[in-house]
Amino acid sequence: MEQQVRNIRKVYVDVIAEFTKDGSLIPRYITWEDGRRYEVDRILDRRRAASMRAGGMGIRYTCRICGKVTYLFYEENLKWFVEAKVI
Repeated sequence: MEQQVRNIRKVYVDVIAEFTKDGSLIPRYITWEDGRRYEVDRILDRRRAASMRAGGMGIRYTCRICGKVTYLFYEENLKWFVEAKVI
């Protein structure tokens, strides 16, 4: 498990999100650090949680992006990040 933690890094990403009339914040697109843009296919879950693998805390969105389940975090400092594997 300890080895796995070292192979994960926090990557801050740009996010295009929507605020609904009931006040919900829904991420729609993320832009990766190299400029590639991905659509969020579906939000599977949303809850307050810590990133045990990359560090940090906030609202964790469990998303499906390009068919893969991804955790997208919205931190209290108003920044978005994902957990990414170190290559």
